[in-house]
Amino acid sequence: MYKIVFAAASVAASLSLAACSNEPEVVDPNPDPQAAELAKAPPVTLPPAIRESKTYRCKDNSLVYVTYLADDVTAMVRDKQEEPPVATLKAPAAGQPFVSEGFSLSVAGNSITYNSPDKGTQSCKA
Repeated sequence: MYKIVFAAASVAASLSLAACSNEPEVVDPNPDPQAAELAKAPPVTLPPAIRESKTYRCKDNSLVYVTYLADDVTAMVRDKQEEPPVATLKAPAAGQPFVSEGFSLSVAGNSITYNSPDKGTQSCKA
C-alpha cells in the first residue's frame, strides 16, 4: 500500500515539475511607450563624417575656416575658429563649386575663391 502511494506521489511531483519552465519570466519594469511608433519609423541616416578642415588666409589678411564633409558635396564655412558655421554650402556634384544663398566657394588645390555677402569675392590660400 505504501509503495503505491509513494509511486503515485512521485508521478504527481514529476508531472508538476515537467510543466514548469526553467526560463525565468522577464518583465520590463519600464516599458517604452513609443516602442510601436519607433518600430515603424524609417531607418535613420547619419550625417556625413568630416573629411578635412582647412584654414585659408585671404588677400585682405582675414581667415576663413572650411570644413569639408566626406560626401564631397558639403562644406561648412566659419569666419571665426570657435564659432558656429556662417554657412553650409552644397555642390551640385563632387568637384563643382559649393554654393548657398549669398555664398560660393571654388576649390583649386590649396587655393579657394570665396564669396560672402559681407566681404565680397576673395582669393585665399591654405
